[in-house]
Amino acid sequence: MDFLNRLQPLALLLLRLVLGAIMIAHGYHKVFGGFHHHMETVASLGLPQWLAYLSAGTEFFGGIAVVLGLFTRFFSLAIVIEMAVAIWKVHFKNGLMGTGGYEFPLALAAIALALCCFGGGPWG
Repeated sequence: MDFLNRLQPLALLLLRLVLGAIMIAHGYHKVFGGFHHHMETVASLGLPQWLAYLSAGTEFFGGIAVVLGLFTRFFSLAIVIEMAVAIWKVHFKNGLMGTGGYEFPLALAAIALALCCFGGGPWG
């Protein structure tokens, strides 16, 4: 068990890198080129359009911060909230495993929640 305990910093680093990379990839097209479409999508969900700024910023800039280990708990909490809204407004109706299901945003939310609770680790 001591061996596994020594791997905890590596596990937290891996969680940060995976979550951050996915969020950057999903936020990149919203920030650079597709923001108008993202605003329309947010409005079509019955949410205020200004939330598109928070959403795109959380994904792209929050993803960068998580990768770097900067304000990991803050941005991880923001990602948990964003994934909860995505599940609620977009994916839940498709079921867990259906096309467009909520298994992927649920996994991202779980990773983000773990980082929110444990922090980014000593290599952040």
